[in-house]
Amino acid sequence: MMRVMLIDDDPGLREALADSFLIAGIEVDLHPDGQSALNGLSADYPGVIVTDIRMPRVDGHGVLDAALARDAELPVILMTGHGDIAMAVAALKQGAFDFIAKPFATDHLIASVRRALETRRLVLENRRLRAAAEEAGERSPLLGETPVMRRLQDTIRQLANVDVDVLIEGETGTGKEVVARLLHRWSSRRARPFVAVDCAALPEAIADETLFGSRISRGRIAEADRGTLFLDNIGNMPDALQGRLLRVVEERELPVFGGEPRRIDLRILASAREDMAEAVAQGRFRADLLYRLEAVRLRIPPLRDRRADIGLLFAAFLTEAARQFDRPCPPIDAGIEARLATDDWPGNVRELRNFATQMVLGLQHPDTGGASDRPLAEQMDHFERGVLQAVLRRCSGDVGEAARILQLPRRSLYARLQRLGLDAAGFRKKH
Repeated sequence: MMRVMLIDDDPGLREALADSFLIAGIEVDLHPDGQSALNGLSADYPGVIVTDIRMPRVDGHGVLDAALARDAELPVILMTGHGDIAMAVAALKQGAFDFIAKPFATDHLIASVRRALETRRLVLENRRLRAAAEEAGERSPLLGETPVMRRLQDTIRQLANVDVDVLIEGETGTGKEVVARLLHRWSSRRARPFVAVDCAALPEAIADETLFGSRISRGRIAEADRGTLFLDNIGNMPDALQGRLLRVVEERELPVFGGEPRRIDLRILASAREDMAEAVAQGRFRADLLYRLEAVRLRIPPLRDRRADIGLLFAAFLTEAARQFDRPCPPIDAGIEARLATDDWPGNVRELRNFATQMVLGLQHPDTGGASDRPLAEQMDHFERGVLQAVLRRCSGDVGEAARILQLPRRSLYARLQRLGLDAAGFRKKH
């Protein structure tokens, strides 16, 4: 829960502001002086600081300097009397987020705090995603923390050293070759060749020679001997080759020109974008070959079925692209968050990686839908409405679940829905 650290030596004003924050749905930590506040301030404080300038012992400037020394991205809002405005302006140049001149309307302060909290949330979320992406990447290049991906990662580890053929299914861009390479990398064959063949890109005129070789050249199957053969897009294999491949799969024997077939030792992994049972029913693929290739089936879920992984993946791809092109890593701002949350990503991980690369190269930014010529408050309402609609749609109108995802108190979420004219009941699935 995002919070406010409120520092003021006037107990009456401190309590009054605390009540206003709580009514607005904002948690608050109260401190009567700067020193007691700094004693409990960590570099990853999940909120912002609101402090008076004139206080005994450590004043607002001291709080600002100490807070920014611990975390240069921690928003600090200064409350100041009219005589201190020049000092407050100077503090803005030193890194303060905002200053509020006394006397002020409470709504003005709360609006500033909400902006600061959103800035802080994005900063902490960027840090969390990058740390999680780095940690996950050290464990496995198949990134994901959702239960479905955890199960897939565990299954891959269990299967890696079981010398069984595997059919890997998944939509385009889901990472089928990544799974195949992990099965090879974590197996006892890891020191032997991993040979990948894209069946969709095999020219029919030379497909036979490419796979099985000729009198003067070894084929790709022979190159995989004692290693792993990965047949990508197996559903696109030419009909004429399917019968010849069946013998390899069944007998682990490779035809040799002018001689007896020779034994080969390999593991066969295949991938398919489509439902292979349908390809068999339509006569495009041999049923007996499919039965032997699918000793085990692995299904990779599309991004839309594991939305909670999208931020983690995007942060990893941003870091990867920034290193590749020697560019600074752009932060994930509210506009990018909205796109990550609402896009269906039909191209899956590949499309998400391309978007991250374009962001790093400065070639793309989420479209604001022509909102830039509207008043700021209207643009913010437009964005907030879109995020709330996306989350409610995802939760089928369950306000409690939406509040958990958005990290908002339930009463605060209800207030936002009412202000924006949204009815959660309209997002509930009808049975």
